[in-house]
Amino acid sequence: MIHGTWEPGPATRWEDAFLAGNGRHGALVGGDPEDDRVTVTHHTLVRPNNPPADTAPPRLAARLPALQDALLAGDATAAESFTDGRPLRWVQPFHPGFATRVRRAPAAGVLPVRRSVDFATGVVTGVCGERRSEVFVSRADDVVVQYVTAPGPVVEIDLDHRLPGAPAGLTTGRGVATARRETVLTLCARYPDSPLGYTGLTLLVTDTGRTTLTASGVRIEGAGRLLLLTRVRRDEGDFDRDRDGEVAALRSLAAGAGVTDPAAVHTRLLARHTALHEPAYRRVTLDLGADATERSLPGSALLARPESPALLERLFAAGRYHLLSSSGMLPPRLPGLWTGDWDTAWSGAFTTNANLNLQTASAVAADLPETTRAHAALVEGQVDGWRENARAIFGTQGVVAPSHTDGTSGHTYHFSREYPLHLWTAGADWLLKPLLDHEEATGRPTARTSALLAELALFYEDFLTRTDPDGRIAIVPSYSPENRPDGGSWGAVNATMDIAAARHALHAAADRAPTPDAARWRALADRLPPYRVNDDGALAEWARPGLGDHYRHRHLSHLYPVWPLDEINPYDTPDLARAARRALELRRSENDSAHGHLHHGLVAARLGDSARTGDALRQVLTGDYFHDSLMSAHYPARDVYNADAAHALPALLIECLVQSTPGRLVLLPAPPAHCPRGRVTGVRTRFGARLDLTWSPGAYRAVLRPDRDADIEVRSPVGASRLVLRRGEESVVGG
Repeated sequence: MIHGTWEPGPATRWEDAFLAGNGRHGALVGGDPEDDRVTVTHHTLVRPNNPPADTAPPRLAARLPALQDALLAGDATAAESFTDGRPLRWVQPFHPGFATRVRRAPAAGVLPVRRSVDFATGVVTGVCGERRSEVFVSRADDVVVQYVTAPGPVVEIDLDHRLPGAPAGLTTGRGVATARRETVLTLCARYPDSPLGYTGLTLLVTDTGRTTLTASGVRIEGAGRLLLLTRVRRDEGDFDRDRDGEVAALRSLAAGAGVTDPAAVHTRLLARHTALHEPAYRRVTLDLGADATERSLPGSALLARPESPALLERLFAAGRYHLLSSSGMLPPRLPGLWTGDWDTAWSGAFTTNANLNLQTASAVAADLPETTRAHAALVEGQVDGWRENARAIFGTQGVVAPSHTDGTSGHTYHFSREYPLHLWTAGADWLLKPLLDHEEATGRPTARTSALLAELALFYEDFLTRTDPDGRIAIVPSYSPENRPDGGSWGAVNATMDIAAARHALHAAADRAPTPDAARWRALADRLPPYRVNDDGALAEWARPGLGDHYRHRHLSHLYPVWPLDEINPYDTPDLARAARRALELRRSENDSAHGHLHHGLVAARLGDSARTGDALRQVLTGDYFHDSLMSAHYPARDVYNADAAHALPALLIECLVQSTPGRLVLLPAPPAHCPRGRVTGVRTRFGARLDLTWSPGAYRAVLRPDRDADIEVRSPVGASRLVLRRGEESVVGG
């Protein structure tokens, strides 16, 4: 089983529940036939802060010149007091909505339970004897669908808000309306000390049987088939807003062409959903020639075999499935689109100084434009806040992105002395980079991205006004997430990441700008300081002399010019590539965060270091980072539910095998020992071709299918060559 996973029993922890989603609604499916719980989530479910936090960016622009003077004069701790005095404020935390529960009396005897998820269709199935439950979240109709056959002689169904960590002050109201074979279940929840809340609606359709009311829902006797259609919405104070219309919309889905038989409705809705989901999922596949017996193992057993190619095949497939399923109105959060607990780590937010960036790293190469569109939606929804950040903190035009957001605001207000995230100026470049990569792959630049790049260039024009005695620009203040230099403080001068981001943004903006703007922005980029190689022979995290490197840290911000940028690489900048490789050798994992290992592997792959790429994979595969659901954890021993490893692993595997820029293709740059042979299909390149690659010891064959003409350099295990591609004509490269 490559395109799915299974377990021989129900989930005993919510973290092990199988997942479904459409990028708006999410579902965690436990698979217990006696108490069949489907926990419903939605990207918009964020709990308001109490008391309401000041979410405006700090107004510090008037004090910026004095801070710059102090830092340039050698006051290493000057930035520690560059604040408006507010305490650390978290963004609004993401939380689950409720669980639909279908309960029956325990069956006589012990019957085996098998639950599974089909990645290609997005259907989560649970089977126990004659009873069968199928759950999917429709991409076509934005509804959570559960279809149950042979549910039992008597079942009770309700909507249950009593999930782990639910606040004691959460107030709820319920409604039940039943007629003929249809029942509408309503749950209204209001946050403590707030006019805000959310509403869950489930339309229950039965084929036959008797329905009676219970204290919290309904009892169904004698039904052979059940269909539950569920939605949740966040309420901004008006709990009765168009509820009748939403119930009517669910009824229209059930009625279709006048048919309300649960089986017929399920078949129709599933066909509409799979028509969108399945082609997207199947665009890219990985086959490592794994043993058929190992492929047939349940996920929990396969996780105990970290050297198995079958495990990598399944995690690659699961990663793409979960990334697709969590991408829609927004990209994936720290926990993707799922949580079964109100106490989500780091607010279950979008952290943009590594985590979101790693999770979405495969969007272009793994051909998931759904993820890129979701990423663009996050950016576009926050740009006004970015502009306010630039004005309030730096007194400039243009845009500055926050490093932490709940998806509702682009303001920077999550920062502290030890985490001066308000000083970080590289965020907008990193968030725009996936949009640029996508447009390179499609060959279709957009006015939207061009305009944002121009705004970012305007920020740098206003901000980059201070210079060192040699006439080079000094980026001040400058922050390298989330590290601090030896001999300095967190807010410093000339962090390597800030230099790389400014250079990249100015050149990218110039490439799309009218001549006068382009010339001015390129000239500004040329005045940025060079990178520094330290006494250890490593690329320094701060280009400023006197600021030493602190190697024991999970982040690798200073290797931004290697990955995701293509500025430092073994082919064009071999000396800097050696220094970057040395920096990677010296870096320590600090707290074994999964994102640190994956980030390490991605940089190693760009540098052609297959040993370090393999080591990064080994750390993740042997560290007990994956739940039975094949969703991952932030720390070893499955500690803290977090999607970083699950979503980033496909990107790492592709980068080991295929890399591309608009003018270059690199084949097998860093294949790890886990993958001596295999086949990857459908990889999308940034020069406009899709690629299938087959490899084995001493041999490889790549088939390219370009959708536009291109003249590229090919780097492969046998050397370098030129390749001219013609639109619509297949080309083969082998050795």
